[in-house]
Amino acid sequence: MAHQARKRFGQHFLTDEGVIESIVRSIAPRPDDKMVEIGPGLSALTGPLMRELDHLTVVEIDRDLAGRLRRQYPPERLTVVEGDALNVDFSALGTGLRIVGNLPYNISSPLLFHLMHCAGQVVDQHFMLQREVIDRMVARPSTADYGRLSIMLQSRYRMTKLFDVAPEAFDPPPRVVSAVVRMVPLPEGRRKPRSDKAFETLVARAFAQRRKMLRRGLSDWADAIQWEALGIQETARAEELSVEQFTDLADALVDAGVLRDQ
Repeated sequence: MAHQARKRFGQHFLTDEGVIESIVRSIAPRPDDKMVEIGPGLSALTGPLMRELDHLTVVEIDRDLAGRLRRQYPPERLTVVEGDALNVDFSALGTGLRIVGNLPYNISSPLLFHLMHCAGQVVDQHFMLQREVIDRMVARPSTADYGRLSIMLQSRYRMTKLFDVAPEAFDPPPRVVSAVVRMVPLPEGRRKPRSDKAFETLVARAFAQRRKMLRRGLSDWADAIQWEALGIQETARAEELSVEQFTDLADALVDAGVLRDQ
């Protein structure tokens, strides 16, 4: 019996063979890769990946689809983790992970933040997402798409938008254009904030009122900031600062005792 897409899971099944081939070619799987697929659905990517891999782990929230996958592939070749990807401890899956998936659009941003916790164990990530989200992920300073999502992810990954995917490539078709992105974790020796929590708090506060000058948006902390020493103009807005400048500003606020180092 044909599986009906379930709206509560944000299911849109990829059916275009040309798009599937392009995604697999971009991933370039090797037999011994430790690959994890999020949201395998009806196996549009799972099948082609399995033809290249010795073993694949998938994370599927839909009980019926998880059962279908277990019947379709032997356990020595496919491990099915049944559950919500937002609750899965990906760090428990080991190191050298390559993570792929056609992510449900309704949880894409929370899931990307969730995966940041295991970025040190990841080789790369290839995801299909709403094009609007990917445009924000890769946006540069002083552009309309640049914001909290851009800065948080760019502080941890080097990201490349690969190509767009039309709604007609899915069943049922979504109401938006999709795109595929490659995310490669930055090395451990990268410039990073001393406190991830302080960095996250600062970025969230800065973009809470993004049209305001930073001096006003951060008015509670403004007196503790040596703006000139940090190379930040008095009239600067949050969208004008680079990831490096936000890192320097977060460190300065930790040094001043304004934000806690945790």
